[in-house]
Amino acid sequence: MTKTKELQVQNEEKREVASAEQTRPGPVYRPPVDICEDAGGFTVLADLPGVKPENLHVDLREGTLTIRGHCEALHGEKEHPILREFEAGTYFRQFALTDAVEQGQIDAKLVNGVLRLRLPKIEAAKPRRIRVNST
Repeated sequence: MTKTKELQVQNEEKREVASAEQTRPGPVYRPPVDICEDAGGFTVLADLPGVKPENLHVDLREGTLTIRGHCEALHGEKEHPILREFEAGTYFRQFALTDAVEQGQIDAKLVNGVLRLRLPKIEAAKPRRIRVNST
């Protein structure tokens, strides 16, 4: 049973995507993502190690949120890797957004290789308590 769990964890590491179109050579990876919901909206957390803010593009068109980031090799020009567990490449993920998202208010932050997107809900989609009166 332990071996099965170890294999599942290994499969969740950087996975290459076969269908993403790209204009630069190299592998394309599907980054792991967590999506959480609260009363005010949704939070998307995406792991993008090695991606710098200038190499990250978050795009919203026709209800589709696209995350695309590129990371370069982290070793120096004069350094020769002995062991390589991290490869340069492109990260790509897309999500269809619900109409409940206030698209003009989306906030994005990239800190320590983790992209945090805040997708607030429109007022009509937020839960509210209805006051009950008795006479």
